[in-house]
Amino acid sequence: MPMKRPSKVSAVQALPNPIELVPLVEERDPEDGSKETQLEPITVRKPISRDVDEDFRSAALKFIACFVGLQVSYLTWGYMQELIMTTEFKPTESSPSGRFPSAAFCVFSNRFLAILVAMIAVKIRHGSLTSGAPLTAFTPCALSNTLSSWSQYASLKYVAFPVQTVFKSSKIIPVMLMGKLLKGTKYPFMQYIEAALITTGVAVFSVSSKSSDRDTDTELKGLLFLLCYITCDCFTSQWQDRVYQKYGKANVDPYQMMLGVNSSAICITMVGLFITGDIPVVYKFLQLNPDAFIYNIITAITSASGQLCIFYTIKEFGPIVFTIVMTTRQMISICISAAMFGHKINSFAILGACTVFGVLFFQIHRKYQARKRPSPK
Repeated sequence: MPMKRPSKVSAVQALPNPIELVPLVEERDPEDGSKETQLEPITVRKPISRDVDEDFRSAALKFIACFVGLQVSYLTWGYMQELIMTTEFKPTESSPSGRFPSAAFCVFSNRFLAILVAMIAVKIRHGSLTSGAPLTAFTPCALSNTLSSWSQYASLKYVAFPVQTVFKSSKIIPVMLMGKLLKGTKYPFMQYIEAALITTGVAVFSVSSKSSDRDTDTELKGLLFLLCYITCDCFTSQWQDRVYQKYGKANVDPYQMMLGVNSSAICITMVGLFITGDIPVVYKFLQLNPDAFIYNIITAITSASGQLCIFYTIKEFGPIVFTIVMTTRQMISICISAAMFGHKINSFAILGACTVFGVLFFQIHRKYQARKRPSPK
């Protein structure tokens, strides 16, 4: 019985390393002495594993760059925020306590550098600074973005940074409310359970880590600022999504969104600085305390670099990987703040924080599993 000749596919699969068969042509001199050159096909085995290794290595290097970029940018940004708002600098006539006198100026400095970075990015990508949406389309979310940033800075005068960080992790609740109000979004029952668990964890952490040197009224002011921050921040993201849907992501990309929001926001911030009379107050304060000016510059740089890292990470690896990196950053920032500023975190506070971050990682896992499932045909 004649033996069956194996196919090319089975022969390739039987080899110890995956290969790709590459057809080539070899020139040979004719044996009959004629002048015509004979072309005969030959097959060369090319290892596929080398290409796979190179792709993996490239993706790994990109991920490491994104992870380090996000961690360095936002850990530094958070640390400098707390340093600006809690350090007792040299007192001035307008600020006898020595505390930095204007949270609005901190927002202004962040927006100023963000505009410059966004202008460069938009000019490189599109050749002009125009977008498919008018500037007025960004105004509502620019106003809410300004208020959320101002509230974030102001809250640090009344509550510790770890409390702020854990409290900010409960954004799922106002996000669901804003989604319901602005877009009529319906959410599954599981998300309501997750929201309830996160709320419980935040409450336990906030109560357990209450500082003895701050009275109840002071803590309450800080929590009200945090509520304002979360509400405005959630409105910002929902409105941005609405702009993308109305004008299309082909006409408004993330860099154009960054430019539009920050351009409107800096106008709002400047009006606020003039109305409150903070400009001469801050100018005198920075003259006496140049360190505070340097802190603001570092905060602005890390804020802008962080935004660029966000866009690149989501583009390369998607929102799930980005969420994992940022949730990890929040946990690290709590540890750094507790170590650098002496915040005491007891066992009940740790339990509350673990509840919050445990639910957040469960959400990430649930979304990952949902994306793996094949879509119904």
